[in-house]
Amino acid sequence: MDDPEHKPSLLDRLSALLLREPEDREQLIELLHSSYERHLFDSDALSIIEGALSMSELAVRDVMVPRAQMDMIDIADSPESFVPLVLETAHSRFPVFEGERDKVLGILLAKDLLRYYAGEDFDLRDMLRPAVFVPESKRLNVLLRDFRANRNHMAIVVDEYGGVAGLVTIEDVLEQIVGDIDDEYDYDEDEDNIVEERPGFYRVKAQTEIADFNDTLVSDLPIDEVDTVGGLVVRSLGRVPKRGERVTVGSFQFQVLRADSRRIHSLLVQRLSPDEGALAAS
Repeated sequence: MDDPEHKPSLLDRLSALLLREPEDREQLIELLHSSYERHLFDSDALSIIEGALSMSELAVRDVMVPRAQMDMIDIADSPESFVPLVLETAHSRFPVFEGERDKVLGILLAKDLLRYYAGEDFDLRDMLRPAVFVPESKRLNVLLRDFRANRNHMAIVVDEYGGVAGLVTIEDVLEQIVGDIDDEYDYDEDEDNIVEERPGFYRVKAQTEIADFNDTLVSDLPIDEVDTVGGLVVRSLGRVPKRGERVTVGSFQFQVLRADSRRIHSLLVQRLSPDEGALAAS
C-alpha cells in the first residue's frame, strides 16, 4: 500500500514518463506533450525542447537572410558614404565586398568604426575580420555547433556555384530554439508605438493601428483591408517577411527589424521624398 504522505517528486514523475522509451520522433513529441499536460514543465520549456528537436530538420536556407536583403559595404566606399547605412540598420556586423557582391573580402564590425571617429588611421581593408562561408544545405544543429566552437556570430551562405546566397547569424539559429530574441535596439513594451529615431525615420511597432500611424505622421495609408501597420506590410508582400526585407507603400519605405515565422514585431519606417516615392512606385 502506498504511503499517502509520500508524494512523487517532479523528478520521479518525469523519470516514470521517460521510462516509456519512445521508438520514433512522433512518440517522443507525444511523450513531451503528455508531460506538459501533466504539468511537469511549462509551455516555454515545451517550445524550447521542440525547437531544439527541429534543428536537425532545418537547413541554413530555411533561416538565412537572402542575398537581396543583405546590407553590405563596398571596399571602395569611404567611411563617410557607408556610415549612414551602419547607423540606419544598427547591425553589429557587415559583409564587405570588392567589385561584385559575390566577392566577399571579410566582415566589418561596427565597433571598429570607433577608431575612425577617434581620429586614428583607418584602412577598411585592415579592419576586416575573416568571413566564414557555409553551404545552403548545412543543417542548423551542425552550424550552431560550429558557431560555438569557432566563436563566430555570422556566416556567408553560398550556393552550389559558389555565389553568395545570403547570410546567417547565430541569433537566427538560436531563435529557432527559444523564439524571437530581443536586443538592445528592440522595443521596451512600455514605449510608444511610434518613436522618431531621427528626422524622417521612425521605429514602429507592427501592431500599431494604421489610423494611429496616419494621425501621428499625417499620412493616408489605406485602412480598408487591414488594421495594423504590420498587416499592411504582410499584405503588400503577400507573405510574412523576414528580417531586413523592405517594401514601399505610399510615401513610406518599411524595413522589417524583427519578425518570426508567424508575424512581424517591429519596423523601421522612412518617409520618402516626393521624388523617391515616385521612383519606388514606377
